Amino acid sequence: MNLESNVEKPSEGEDRTWRQQAYDIVFEADTPAGVLFDVVLLAAIFLSVLVVMLESVESIRLQYGGLLVGAEWFFTILFTLEYGLRIACAPRPLRYVFSFYGVVDLLAILPTYLIALPITSIADTQRLTTIRALRLLRAFRIFKLAHMLTEANALRNAIWAARAKVAVFLSFVVISVVIVGSAMHLIEGGRLDENGQAMPSGFDSIPESMYWAVVTMTTVGYGDVSPVTAVGKALAACMMLLGYCMIIVPTGIVSAEFAQAAQKNKILRVCEHCMAEGHDKDARYCKYCGTML
Repeated sequence: MNLESNVEKPSEGEDRTWRQQAYDIVFEADTPAGVLFDVVLLAAIFLSVLVVMLESVESIRLQYGGLLVGAEWFFTILFTLEYGLRIACAPRPLRYVFSFYGVVDLLAILPTYLIALPITSIADTQRLTTIRALRLLRAFRIFKLAHMLTEANALRNAIWAARAKVAVFLSFVVISVVIVGSAMHLIEGGRLDENGQAMPSGFDSIPESMYWAVVTMTTVGYGDVSPVTAVGKALAACMMLLGYCMIIVPTGIVSAEFAQAAQKNKILRVCEHCMAEGHDKDARYCKYCGTML
């Protein structure tokens, strides 16, 4: 079958080109070479993220700045080679470049090259601010872990399958926050001091009261806003208990869908035509586009 990239799926006994062999190593995870490639890439991602974290500590940056810069460029060049290899061996390079993982891979290497460019059109302080913002983009490397996490797709599919139930749950949470926030504004927002002046209570508006309701329902409890009246405390206690009851709902919904997804026997093979994953173990053709696997 001819693909847009003019790369054909070899038949049994036919010699495979280096692009097809590289594709199996880079994009697949069901061969020893593919597993080794993913393990090495996984370790490189962890180490590169660690370098970014250490660089943000001023004392470490002042003492080991040169070493950190060298490590940063090493990982950037390594990920650049990986990015180029993925483009070179992908049957449809543009499909990979503009895919989610392709954009993440580009964002993982682009900031380092942008930082190296001289910036002379803005003030030094603005330049430092820009560089710091670009350094933050290097945290996108952590998302490259999704290439190696087998269960990431299963979790994504479970969340997507439970989207209707999760939407109903979130709607209930929003309605509860609005109702309780309005009630707390009515109960606590109109308190007066001894001189008859309005006292700031943190419930002076419905949005501020809704903020307290969200903090309380999620069991965070910053303590910056709290009721003082008996009715307000009673309503707050109900909100806390409701939060404890509601916190397990989305976990149960997603877990049920995840358990159902885990019962399906999937493989890690990626379709060369549409780059889709999650095929059945005995599948010979892609269930999304029909291309032979």
